[in-house]
Parts: sequence; C-alpha cells; structure tokens
Amino acid sequence: MKILIIGATRGVGKALLETALEDNCDVTVLARIPEKIEISHSQLRVVKGDALDAKSIEAIAEGKEAICSCIGVPITFKPVDLFSKAARNILVAVKQNPGQKYIAVTGIGAGESKGHGGFLYDKIFKPLLLKNIYADKDREEEIIKGSGVDWMIVRPAGLTNGKRTGQYHIFNDLKGVTSKRISRFDVADFILKQLKNPTQFSKTPLLTY
Repeated sequence: MKILIIGATRGVGKALLETALEDNCDVTVLARIPEKIEISHSQLRVVKGDALDAKSIEAIAEGKEAICSCIGVPITFKPVDLFSKAARNILVAVKQNPGQKYIAVTGIGAGESKGHGGFLYDKIFKPLLLKNIYADKDREEEIIKGSGVDWMIVRPAGLTNGKRTGQYHIFNDLKGVTSKRISRFDVADFILKQLKNPTQFSKTPLLTY
C-alpha cells in the first residue's frame, strides 16, 4: 500500500508513519522541515514541502492510494486557517487522482462531536484554549464533506502516548457518548485497517477507549 502523510513530524502523523512502515506500507511524507523526520527506512521517502502549497502536494500525490492529513498547530489565540487551506490544497491533488482516498484527522469537539468530550474539555479547555483551532477544523470538515471525493474524517478522543492495542470503540452515533482517551498508535491502527477494509468512508468516526 502506498500512502502520503502530511503532518508526520509529531503526534498522530508520526505514529501513523511508524505504524505504516511496520505494516510494510510504502510511505511518502511531506514535511516543511524534512530533518525532523528522524526515521530512516527503505520504504520511506521524505519530501520537502508545505500543505499550504498545492503544488507541493500535487507533485507527490500520483500513485498513492491515500493521502492522510494529520497536521496540527500549537495552542494559539490568533485566528487559524491552516486546516481549511490545507484541505483545499489536498483536494486539488485528490481530484487529479481518481480513486484516491482522503483521510483527515480532526479531533473530539469538531463538527457533531462538539459536547462529547466531557465537562472539563467541553466547558473549559476547548472554549478557552482551542476555540480558534476548532473553528478552522470545523471549516476543514465542511470542505471535505462537500468535496465529492472518497473521504473519511477521524475524530480521536483525548490523545495519549500509549501503545497500539487494536482495542477501541468506533462511534458514528454519538447519542449518550462521552469520549475518554485513545493512544495515537491506536488512531494509526484504525486508519491503516480502514485502508485495507474500508467501512467508515463518508463518515466521521469518533475513536475512544
């Protein structure tokens, strides 16, 4: 399987990179600072580029079965537009490659998952620290949903550095659901399993233990 990961220097993207290589995938990474990718592997190609530059993505998207966007930004109180702009650029590439899948990792609190993160997250942490980030993640999700491509939006619960267990809940109906935690490696596990056996495309699954 050949996949392109955008945002692989840390977090879920890094976990996906490591897990995909373990699963014998051919991985291409688009990175603004390639030196931050410390892994060396015969099935890994690291390309310097930026998700805000559509041509960077177009140049390496051909032949990939999926593009996985795992980009993130530090906590900020300034307006954010990285997620929505990157989504538009990724879609330019996906639409040039018929059959290519587009997977975006957003998070608990995006779209319809708002209000399912627990009291502290929903009432304090998200509105005080993540308001601008999630406003743009909402825009990102709407852009992807209306794109007409083969998409999946993954909404993980609070992320941990735990191991890959393969044991977690996948929720599409969030009625009565309060998310807990999930490891970045289990988010990666879910993505790779979906690429092999797609059941959640055109959906927005919430992942949690």
